[in-house]
Amino acid sequence: MPFECRSCWHVWEEGYLVRHADDEHGNAGEVWLRNGLVVPPPSPGAICPRCGRQDATTFPEGYLSRHPELIPPEKPPAPDPTPLLSPVPRPLY
Repeated sequence: MPFECRSCWHVWEEGYLVRHADDEHGNAGEVWLRNGLVVPPPSPGAICPRCGRQDATTFPEGYLSRHPELIPPEKPPAPDPTPLLSPVPRPLY
């Protein structure tokens, strides 16, 4: 499930396994697993792994695969080696 932090705008994805089961009374239920451990269902209050704020929003399943531009690159881009030139002329004196 994809998330986005509303504080630092970090985008990340967390994988869950959902098991559906019926109890002895015939009531349907779900168990959410992450890395083999039972966890609560994901909610918009997820904690951002970058800044630690609990101010995230969720996207529909598969949203990031249709919008890869939202996924930040693994490494920052290399700096541009072109020297910066000022458009302001230097004084002649």
